[in-house]
Amino acid sequence: MTDEEIRSEVTGSVWKIQVKEGDTVDEEDELLILESMKMEIPVEAPVDGVVKKILVQEGEQIATDQVLVIIESN
Repeated sequence: MTDEEIRSEVTGSVWKIQVKEGDTVDEEDELLILESMKMEIPVEAPVDGVVKKILVQEGEQIATDQVLVIIESN
């Protein structure tokens, strides 16, 4: 088991979180949606696994390369 850090590719805000800690996700499942410059940007799981930790909240301002979610993969 390894931990995979999912990082933001943009500066913006967290618009909607689609998963909860403990959820099982498949590669390409949508984890959350970011908003940047009035655009919605989906953040997808890069691997199959379990959502170990969500490090942001809806409405929170985020920076480029900030860790958003940690997924424990097999």
